[in-house]
Amino acid sequence: MSPEENKRSWAEPYKIKMVEPVRMISRQEREKAIEEAGYNTFLLRSRDVYIDLLTDSGTSAMSDRQWAGMMMGDEAYAGSENFYHLEEAIQTYYGYKHVVPTHQGRGAEHIISQLMIKKNDFVPGNMYFTTTKLHQELAGGTFVDVIIDEAHDPEDEHPFKANIDLNKLESLIKNKGAENIPYLSIATSVNMAGGQPISMANLKEVRALTQKYGIPIIHDMTRVAENAYFIKQREEGYADVSIKDIVYEICSLTDGATMSAKKDALVNIGGFLALNDEELFRKAQNMVVIYEGLHTYGGMAGRDMEALAIGISESVDEDHIRARVGQVQYLGQKLIDAGVPIVRPIGSHGVFLDAKKILPHLSQDQLPAQSLAATLYIDAGVRSMERGVVSAGRNPETGEHNYPALELIRLTIPRRVYTQAHMDVVAESVAMVYKNREQVKGLAFDYEPEYLRFFQSRFKQIG
Repeated sequence: MSPEENKRSWAEPYKIKMVEPVRMISRQEREKAIEEAGYNTFLLRSRDVYIDLLTDSGTSAMSDRQWAGMMMGDEAYAGSENFYHLEEAIQTYYGYKHVVPTHQGRGAEHIISQLMIKKNDFVPGNMYFTTTKLHQELAGGTFVDVIIDEAHDPEDEHPFKANIDLNKLESLIKNKGAENIPYLSIATSVNMAGGQPISMANLKEVRALTQKYGIPIIHDMTRVAENAYFIKQREEGYADVSIKDIVYEICSLTDGATMSAKKDALVNIGGFLALNDEELFRKAQNMVVIYEGLHTYGGMAGRDMEALAIGISESVDEDHIRARVGQVQYLGQKLIDAGVPIVRPIGSHGVFLDAKKILPHLSQDQLPAQSLAATLYIDAGVRSMERGVVSAGRNPETGEHNYPALELIRLTIPRRVYTQAHMDVVAESVAMVYKNREQVKGLAFDYEPEYLRFFQSRFKQIG
C-alpha cells in the first residue's frame, strides 16, 4: 500500500454469510450468574455472555472453503485421505517432515514431554505457558524462564519481548549441563507476556547457541503467523517478505513443534506434533495410539483434519493476518487513548489489561486480575480471563502461590467473529470499570483443584 492508502480506513477482508444471535442479560442477572460461577469466568454459561473474549482457542469462524472441506471428510479409521492432505499442508507451509495429529495442542505437549524429558531435567523457555509447563513437570522436568527481562515489564515498548536472553540460556546450560536439558521450548507470540513476538535475529542466535551444545528446539507454534506479521512490520529486512515465507523460515530454525490448531489455523478442534527426527517421530507415532487415537487421525475426525489443512493455508494470507492483528491493535489503541493501563506494545491475539496498575488497592493475594475479570463481566457481559497469580499456580515444593510479575486480564479476540462495533462496546466497558476501579473488591479461593486451577477454581468476595 502507498502511504496515502495506509492512512485510510480499512475493513475486514470478508463478508458475513451467517450470523449467530447473542443477547445482553440484565445487570442483576449478570451479578447472579457470576456469583453462581464462583467469580470464575470459565464457569459462566456461554448463553449468559454478550461478547466472549475468554479465548481465541477454537472460537474462530471458519471460512466457506473450510465448511465445504468438512463435507469431504473421510472417516475411515485408518489411512484417512484427509490426514494426507493435512500432512502435505504442514510440510508445505511449515517444512516439518513428520506429522502426528492430536486432538488439540496439549495432546502434543503430553507426547513430546513424555518422550524427551527425564526426571530432574531442566526445560528452558521464553516464559511459561500453563499446560506446557504442567506437562513438563509431570514428566519430571523443571521449567526455567530465559526470556528477556523486558517481557516482565508491561510498560516496556521493546518490539520483540519474546526474545530469549542468550546469557540466561547459556548460564543454565553451563550450570546444569547440556545432557540435562532435553530441549529448548520456544513459543512464537508468547501468550503470558501479552501476545509478544520473538525476532528472527534472536531466533537465529538462539539456534546457533543450541546447536553448539547439541540441544534441539521444540517450537510452540500456536500463533506463528501472528508472530510472522510482527516480524514483517518491525524487523529490518522483512518488510517485503511474505507472511508465508517468514513462517516457513521460523519453523526451519527449529527441530519440531507442538500446535494447537484452534488458534492460528482457524479450526474449532485439533492439533498436531510435527518432528524432523525420524526415530523420535516413530516413538511419538506409537504413543499417539495409546493416548489419542490411530496415527492417521490422533483424536480428530477426518472432516476436522480437512478443515485444518485448509485453515493452515488461510492463516498465512496477507489480508487475513493484517485484519486479524489489526482488530487487536484497534481495541488496544482505544484503551490507550482512554488512559487504561495495558501491556505494551499491543500484542497479536488480545489486549492485556494491567490489573496491578488498575487495582493498586488490591494485593496479589487478593487476586486482582480475577476480580477485574468478574467486574468486567458484570458491567457489560464481556467475558475475559485472568492471567496472573491464579494462572501461575503453586510452587510444587512449598505449596505457596507463585507470584508472577505480570498480573493481567486477557481480552482475547476470536478470528473473523466480531466487528469493530463489538470492540467499541468492549472499550467503553473497560473504560467504565477503570473509572470506578476503587469499588472493585478482592477475591479469595473457595475451591481449588490440584492442576490448572484457573479453569475450575471458585472464589468468594472479600473486603
